[in-house]
Amino acid sequence: QVQLVESGGGLVQAGGSLRISCAASGRPSFSTNAMAWFRQSPGKEREFVAAITGNGYSTSYADLAKGRFTIPRDNTKNTVDLQMNSLKPDDAAVYYCEARGEQIEGTTATRYDWWGQGRQEAVSS
Repeated sequence: QVQLVESGGGLVQAGGSLRISCAASGRPSFSTNAMAWFRQSPGKEREFVAAITGNGYSTSYADLAKGRFTIPRDNTKNTVDLQMNSLKPDDAAVYYCEARGEQIEGTTATRYDWWGQGRQEAVSS
């Protein structure tokens, strides 16, 4: 089992930046877990945002995130972050940290085994 706890972020004006963090616990080797961020807005399905392999060598981004978001991880601290820049009102959503029991990342939520409780991020226009 992996426990994931998101923190950070909050409310920002359009054009601003937010950083949210996810702390993982429960497995002895965090570096064996690919990690990802998904988000969900009211009335919409959960959508992929970004992912990173367990060793941190490879990342994947949804088109909505390319050029604006990054997904750094620190395997010494068992954390993965989502740095979001140039935010738009459409980026307002609940953001979920998700972990996979394999090194290789994926872009669909069904490929992930554990997820956090979610973190509401708001962007004012």
